[in-house]
Amino acid sequence: MKRIIKTLLALLLATAPMTAQENITFQKPSKEILQLADFERAPSVSMNTNKEWMILSYRNTYKNLEELNQDELRLGGLRINPNTNISSTTSFINNIKIKKTNDKTETTVKGLPANALISNMTWAPNETKLAFTNTTATGNELWILDLQTATATKLTEAVLNANLGNPITWYKNSTQMLIKVMPENRNQLINAAKAIPSGPIVSTAEEGVVSQNRTYQDLLKNKTDEANFETIVTSELYTVDLNGNKKLFKKADMYAGETFSPDGNYMLLTTIQKPFSYLVPLSRFPMKTTAYNAEGTILKVVNEIPLNEVMPKGFMAVREGKRSMSWRNDKPATLFFVEALDGGDPAKNVSHRDALYTWEAPFTNNPELLTKTPQRYGGIAWGDDETAIVYDQWYDTRNIKTYLFNPTKKSDLVTIWDRNYQDIYTDPGDFQTKKNTLGRQILQKESNKLYLIGEGHTKEGQFPFIDELDLASLKTKRLYQSKFTEKIETISEIIDIKKGNILVNIQSKSDYPNYYFRNIKSKNDLKQITFNKNPFESIKDVHKEVIKYKRKDGVELSGTLYLPAGYNRKNPTEKLPLLIWAYPTEYKDKNSAGQTAANPNEFTFPYYGSFVYWAAKGYAVLDDAAFPIIGEGTQEPNDTFLEQLAMNAEAAIDAVDKLGYIDRTKVGVGGHSYGAFMTANLLAHTKLFACGIARSGAYNRTLTPFGFQSEQRNYWEVPNIYNTMSPFMNAEKMKTPLLLVHGEADNNPGTFTLQTERYFQALKGLGAPVRMVILPKESHSYVAKENILHLLWEQEQFLDKHLKNK
Repeated sequence: MKRIIKTLLALLLATAPMTAQENITFQKPSKEILQLADFERAPSVSMNTNKEWMILSYRNTYKNLEELNQDELRLGGLRINPNTNISSTTSFINNIKIKKTNDKTETTVKGLPANALISNMTWAPNETKLAFTNTTATGNELWILDLQTATATKLTEAVLNANLGNPITWYKNSTQMLIKVMPENRNQLINAAKAIPSGPIVSTAEEGVVSQNRTYQDLLKNKTDEANFETIVTSELYTVDLNGNKKLFKKADMYAGETFSPDGNYMLLTTIQKPFSYLVPLSRFPMKTTAYNAEGTILKVVNEIPLNEVMPKGFMAVREGKRSMSWRNDKPATLFFVEALDGGDPAKNVSHRDALYTWEAPFTNNPELLTKTPQRYGGIAWGDDETAIVYDQWYDTRNIKTYLFNPTKKSDLVTIWDRNYQDIYTDPGDFQTKKNTLGRQILQKESNKLYLIGEGHTKEGQFPFIDELDLASLKTKRLYQSKFTEKIETISEIIDIKKGNILVNIQSKSDYPNYYFRNIKSKNDLKQITFNKNPFESIKDVHKEVIKYKRKDGVELSGTLYLPAGYNRKNPTEKLPLLIWAYPTEYKDKNSAGQTAANPNEFTFPYYGSFVYWAAKGYAVLDDAAFPIIGEGTQEPNDTFLEQLAMNAEAAIDAVDKLGYIDRTKVGVGGHSYGAFMTANLLAHTKLFACGIARSGAYNRTLTPFGFQSEQRNYWEVPNIYNTMSPFMNAEKMKTPLLLVHGEADNNPGTFTLQTERYFQALKGLGAPVRMVILPKESHSYVAKENILHLLWEQEQFLDKHLKNK
């Protein structure tokens, strides 16, 4: 506490002259970096189930500041453009092409809107058509794309309400859609800046009612916000056919979810209720879910969720009541839901945490108990009457269990795997699904066998695989494993297990990822179906390798090392400046912490979030350097956060230095978000670095008092942890040049822009060498081209001054 007071007094008493703000316009980096940053984005790919059709979606590489400089409402955790009624953060598609996977040429879609702003692309259940929205200056139109004719047609005017996400739901055998429409008598939005309140804002808390809510952005603040929130989320529901004929289905309400049963005979409508909250986002507002038949006749209210401002402590805490309610994919019209048996409180000692129920339409009978899970329910994959896969998990131990379950007999859960989910070397993979006759995804089951696709991380490298699980013996048999040693073959999907047809994605460090058909029963059957080229040819000869090393307590670490093209590794007489980019991760055991998913064959994709660009500027770069923070047994990772941070950094520098490549007096470090927090701490508590770059971080943990990142304890339980881990509280120790960057409109919980502004003021007041750059209009991730290019220029100037030419 004395140190905190001392720091604050120093800020108040500082008398050093304060220079004016630097008058600067947007800049661009050098040509070596600019040609990497200013590239054309490859199209995104979507395929139908039988992989006959391919949809290629094109969007700009970056947004621009004009797009960010739009009207915006920030309400209940939403960021909305009130003129267009869609999220202001939407990344729009501007062109669509289609292609049969067996064809080499693409087909340009006819009839697309001029100056298209496409989003919410939604396959029809029969996969012959695609619906999408096109955003205009006044709202969202409904369009449809017919694959056979490659023609797009507008079905409605700009009346759709996309403020809560996709407003389109297909039903009736792909002949109709249910859409959210702005009410004709919609209330006018209130100008919050000019609204005169009728009274003060008053909030209360009850004695003894404990709740640990993290710091959320964009919450409601007053009655004006409440009124505007209700206006933007209120919709009417209409049905619309393929000819654009609309019919009112349900009158205006705050609809938050619409789902049809697999057979299409029933539907669930979830509506937001009052009272709203100023403490939590809309996901924790009161909700009511009502079941209807397909004609819209009410059957039953199946769930009512109260306002959820009060939650027990811990990541395994959940609210009481029905949750995870959804339709069973394997049944025509049966609901599934979960209820906590411990009141949602992980601190309670109980034999089972959750109960799983089913409830058959038309819901005249009571729900039926299926089973109970010892740990917190983590998910279910439906198969058939005899087969389902259930998961439960527990964060504190990092444990996940996978069970086989018979939903008809309601037999005991049979454990298939019991493992640490951070142990990637023992990951059995993900169960594969297929579309059933109801058009829903169920477990892919053939002759009492299930199938898994695994990423295949091992100590020796990455070798993705397909396994077959025998449901009788619960033993797996390997059907296929990639043999590539200089490429990565990611297995995307099993198309036909009997025939051996699968979809894969293949890449190398200089070959852009592309899709291929492979037959695992034929040695040479590999057919390329996309042909994206490498847009980063200028760094194709950069040296890339994954290096492995140990920190002084024996924990194994790794990172991806880049060296400039042509650098003499065999006789490294030139000592390079080194840049380290990292992000700390918490673990409960050293074995998992020492594993790596890094692959030197991964395509080298430079983007603003890393230092990879600087390999083209004569720097050595250690990207994604492992920075594990471990707390074994009863110890929490953050109990020794600073010590482990220093060990990770020292080990990384030692490893590259031992190779003979670097001048260890010229090492810089950087990170984004929690990586920025890491960077500030490393500069304050070690002398390992010549400079650092910290982007969009949080530096005063007392401003996130009910937990941060993976810390579950609150400030009042462990004040010393919060204070010692806060760079702001240690500002007087900072003597190393630091570049602080933040988006002006950060939307990430905890990383308010104020965190960087106050930290900068502390460092400046104490005479530290620091530069702060606030990027206009940007959120937690940066998207505007002007800002990204200027960021790269700022980093380049900073690194050249404080590192390369030090």
